[in-house]
Amino acid sequence: MEKRIAAFFDIDGTLYREALITEVFKKLIKSELIENDRWYKDVKPFFVKWDKRIGNYDNYLLKMADIYSEAIIGLHRSQIEFIAKQIVKQKGDRVYTFTRDIIKWHKSQGHIIITISGSPIELVREMSIKYGFDDYVGTKYTLNEHNIYTGDIIPMWDSISKQTAIAYFVEKYNIDLDQSYAYGDTSGDFNMLKLISNPTAVNPTKELLLKILDDPELKEKISIMLERKDVVYSLRPEDIKI
Repeated sequence: MEKRIAAFFDIDGTLYREALITEVFKKLIKSELIENDRWYKDVKPFFVKWDKRIGNYDNYLLKMADIYSEAIIGLHRSQIEFIAKQIVKQKGDRVYTFTRDIIKWHKSQGHIIITISGSPIELVREMSIKYGFDDYVGTKYTLNEHNIYTGDIIPMWDSISKQTAIAYFVEKYNIDLDQSYAYGDTSGDFNMLKLISNPTAVNPTKELLLKILDDPELKEKISIMLERKDVVYSLRPEDIKI
C-alpha cells in the first residue's frame, strides 16, 4: 500500500490568530458561568505579563485552561458545543493568511490535512469542519455517562501528547513522515516539528525558537514564517536574533 503525505497543523497561534480558549473563556464570563472576579484575580496578571512581553504566553493559556476545566464541571456537552459553534461562526475567519493559503495548497496536492490542537475538542471540531481538515484531535474534557463534564482532562497541548497523536495518525492513514509537513508556533509543537521532514514555525514563541536553535537537526530543516499586518516574511533560524 502506497504511503501518503500529510500536513499537520496546530490551530492556536498557527491558524487562528489568537487562542480559541480565550474566546470560549470570554463567552463563559459573559454567560456568568465563570465569575468575572476570576479573570481579574487569577488570569489577568498572567495576561498583563505576556502583553508587556515580560511573561510566558504558555503560562497565560495554561492558567485559563485550569479555570476553564473547573468552570465547566456540571455543564452538559451540548452547552459547550453550542458555544463552540457560535465562536467559530463569529470569529473563525480571524486566521493567518499564510496558514489559510498553505492549507489550500496542501488540499490541491491531495495531502491529508490534520490538526493537532491543545484547544478544547469541541472548538477544534468546529474549526476542522470550517477549514476542511480530514481529521483532528484536541484536548478532551471528559464526560460522564450523562454527557456532563467531570473536570478531568486528557491534554493535547504538550509536546509528548502531540507526538503520540502523530504516531496514531501515521498508522491510521499510512503516512510517510519523510515527505510530510508540520506547522506550529509554541514549545508544545516541538516534537511534532522535529518528527517531520518539512516543518514550519509560524510566528513562533521565544521558547520554541530557543529549542529550535539548540537542536542542530531541526535548525537545519525548519522554515520560519512571520506574518505582520498584511506581509508574510520567510526566515531561516540563523536570521533570528534572540
